[in-house]
Amino acid sequence: MSINEELRHTLDLIRLERQADLEQYRQKVLLLPLHRKTKEGKCWYPVRVKRTYIGTGERFIVEVERTNNLDQPHVFSSGKVVSIFSNASNTPEKENLGGVINYVRDNLMVITLNGDDLPTWIENGMLGVDVMFDEMSYREMEATMKLVIKAEEGRIAELRDTLLGERKASFQHSEVKNENKNLIKEGSLSALNSSQQQALEKILSAQDVGIIHGPPGTGKTTTLVQAIKSTVHAEGQSLVCAPSNAAVDLLADKLSSEGLRVLRLGHPARVTEQSLSKTLDARIATHEYYKELKSIRKRMQQLRDSAFKYKRNFGYSQKQERKLLLEEAKGLKADADMLEFYIINDLLQNSDVITCTLVGCNHYLLRGKRYKTVFIDEAAQALEPACWIPILKADRVVFAGDHCQLPPTIKSNEAAKAGLAKTLFEKCIERQPITATMLAVQYRMNENIMQFSSYYFYENKLIADESVRLAALDSLPPIDFVDTAGCGYSEAQDPETLSRINTEEAALLIRQVEKLIYQIGLEAWQEKHYTLGIIAPYSAQVEYLHKLAEASEILNEIHHLISINTVDAFQGQERDVIAISFVRSNEKGEVGFLADIRRTNVAMTRARKKLMMIGDSATLGSHPFYVDLIEYVQQRKFYQSAYEVMN
Repeated sequence: MSINEELRHTLDLIRLERQADLEQYRQKVLLLPLHRKTKEGKCWYPVRVKRTYIGTGERFIVEVERTNNLDQPHVFSSGKVVSIFSNASNTPEKENLGGVINYVRDNLMVITLNGDDLPTWIENGMLGVDVMFDEMSYREMEATMKLVIKAEEGRIAELRDTLLGERKASFQHSEVKNENKNLIKEGSLSALNSSQQQALEKILSAQDVGIIHGPPGTGKTTTLVQAIKSTVHAEGQSLVCAPSNAAVDLLADKLSSEGLRVLRLGHPARVTEQSLSKTLDARIATHEYYKELKSIRKRMQQLRDSAFKYKRNFGYSQKQERKLLLEEAKGLKADADMLEFYIINDLLQNSDVITCTLVGCNHYLLRGKRYKTVFIDEAAQALEPACWIPILKADRVVFAGDHCQLPPTIKSNEAAKAGLAKTLFEKCIERQPITATMLAVQYRMNENIMQFSSYYFYENKLIADESVRLAALDSLPPIDFVDTAGCGYSEAQDPETLSRINTEEAALLIRQVEKLIYQIGLEAWQEKHYTLGIIAPYSAQVEYLHKLAEASEILNEIHHLISINTVDAFQGQERDVIAISFVRSNEKGEVGFLADIRRTNVAMTRARKKLMMIGDSATLGSHPFYVDLIEYVQQRKFYQSAYEVMN
């Protein structure tokens, strides 16, 4: 397949993904009657408006609360696009109000509205909130892919050919490298270890592409932040992005704490509270000319209000007065627009780093802008078409991520199998290996927890730093694997969600966690603030584990130190203790979701001092990864059968 054929194939796959995503939305939301949507948590109805107010950047914010179905689980979360509607008979048909969720807490939802005003029908009652399909991301990805395919010459064509392996990646001459080495020795850069410094040196000398491959706990974000800082020092300004808002906010906060002036582009509702002060809306509100801008707008609104106060007895003189008032208001609007344009450009020019999501790189303020370097974090979780959006604005690109951890989220199995699951990050590492540096020293976990992952995913190259190499809970072994083979702990399937559950395995896991806490001592656990993460690959198992934990007297004592969730929710996080329920246990030896061993890699490498795993070796043994894992724990004497544990 030629590069252009490959790109056209990827364009077809993103269209397939859009169709699958839209079809899921149609089936699960659009075509469902209101009572079903409400019952399944895809709609809040009825809701009442608790209050409305003006928020960051003078945007309307509305708070709504559910008035029934109060304990119903739902799909709403911060950053999702929603629509407020009214079923009242006096509301015009198909009227709705779009917005983005700021946050959801219990039965309260806070929404930042897209419009400039509240419609009168919002007072009619019988209100509800629907989750919406986000079409914009797909439009941006498709348009970008067409531009990449069409490019015949220039920097876009060169980068395309380099990233996909048809043109050799180039690096600066050795004299320039020596200058870069001097940069590395300055300030906090000198604290980087040798593999981090090698990665930094390669990035600073790369002319086309540089890659930081950061396995768990190796300081990928630290290295990336120092690379951005050094690049800004050399180039003046950089574009920094990631596939998720959470990853962008983390980088924005880290870069800001390094003393860089950060401008965060994106809807304020999708930004964490810590990053709000860096958003364009917030930065405009703190600009030295903002008071003047606000004063002009206030006067403009007063003139408009005065112009439309004449409702009856509207004669010639009133008509002339209205005309004069509106003309004056129009002149003030032109002044306000010009002043706002100046403020925004002043902020853009005087920022060291512009941060946004990959799709957010097509923000109207960035149209036509070019950057010497674009940084893409969590690139191994980003769809290839999304990565091309910022690359079109750059002369070179720096990727950071780990393709041995979580892959991109893809709705279409057909598209995933046909190649959409393979990221640009992964393709570039395979086709241009010279551009990548793997960080080798990890600062998170006990050596025994690290070693299986190192052997299976990272060519046995990971090294545990001395500060964590022997980290443990008292003198307890760092790993426990409890094998439920032969116990009859069979999995079941939730008929509604089709998710898997293994109630007996879940109960055993909770008992093992309780036993561990007793061994450490509850007081000692609380004093040392040991954190515990309980992970299962299936949402039904997660829900059941929540119920068991809530019913446990000892776990309730330390509930603030415990997190229970799926693997995806733990990406980028760590805990002192991680307990994993593998769930699958069946006569056919089907491992299903567990066949994506990268997820298991993520789950296992969240643990700092103790890793507990419970699973059925008879089922897991049908997959070579789990055969090797069980052999590893047996060799190290970390293995027990469930019968031993119960006795």
